[in-house]
Amino acid sequence: MDKKHILAIRFSAVGDAAIAVPVLRALLQQNPGLKVSVATQSFLKPVFETVEGVSVLPADIRGKHKGIKGLYKFYSEIKNQNFEAVADLHGSLRSRVIKLFFFFSAVGSKTINKGRSEKRALVKGNIFKPLKSSTERYADVFRSLGFKVDLSKDVFPAKQPLSTDVHNLIGTGTKPWVGIAPFAFYDTKMYPLDLMEKVIDSISKTGNYQLILFGGKKELPELKLLSESYPNTAYTFGKISFEQEIKLISNLDLMVSMDSGNAHLAAMQGVKVLSLWGVTHPYAGFYPYKQPESNSLLADRKQYPLIPTSVYGNKAPDSYKDVMRTIPVEAVVEKIINLTKSQEL
Repeated sequence: MDKKHILAIRFSAVGDAAIAVPVLRALLQQNPGLKVSVATQSFLKPVFETVEGVSVLPADIRGKHKGIKGLYKFYSEIKNQNFEAVADLHGSLRSRVIKLFFFFSAVGSKTINKGRSEKRALVKGNIFKPLKSSTERYADVFRSLGFKVDLSKDVFPAKQPLSTDVHNLIGTGTKPWVGIAPFAFYDTKMYPLDLMEKVIDSISKTGNYQLILFGGKKELPELKLLSESYPNTAYTFGKISFEQEIKLISNLDLMVSMDSGNAHLAAMQGVKVLSLWGVTHPYAGFYPYKQPESNSLLADRKQYPLIPTSVYGNKAPDSYKDVMRTIPVEAVVEKIINLTKSQEL
């Protein structure tokens, strides 16, 4: 008997893809005889392939699969895989178009409820309470299709084996590996670099840790400078592939990150995360997967009462540009030291 085959759609971004990983993992662990394919952009393939049993269908949404004609081409390329249903984890115009094509082929679908009205109420200050997590919202899509998804029974994967390139970069010492992702897409979500440098300085001076800096192309000058300025500090961008980065993250003892993708890449693999929060807030549903509340440091909401000013950090009053400075360097350093003393979350 053929396995039931579900198409999941999630085209972007890194953080959102990583949030979906535990759901896909639990789905396949708890529903024997199920096959899942994920339609996504090719750069996200390594994220989804951390889930055993998931197949990735790369969509070139900026190129040959762009626009209505391009999406129809993508549909035509994948339609004969005997999908029983479509799980729309994105809720975008593109995913709606693809669902429509499958509708005319008698393939039903379910779509994520993003909770937009609740999130608007949270941002406007009409409510201040924890909303449903994005992970649970993804899980609800599969539950609505009739599948069991109990995230409390999700089994984290083992640490991934590392290549020679990674070992050459990081070494093979026994010091705790602390990943630090100093950057965020919006400045109001980013711990000020001068303060983060003080954190790196303090931790590096102890000689007790191997620090590993994560960032992208535009942050490369800062990454190089930081790694050259402090001992036991290395950066990954341009030296190893994204797939190797994900495997490296699975071997960390701690990831220090803003409310951004690296926090979720670590949490999806069961790695301890210290998350730092500015104008966004964990109540919006993007807190790293299965991390205790104590594994976070938040900006001072008494001093900045409009937090959260937006769900994604893209909107904030001009007077909130220094919101992250209310998190003391000493508090970050102390958290790093305390969280690396124990290997339990």
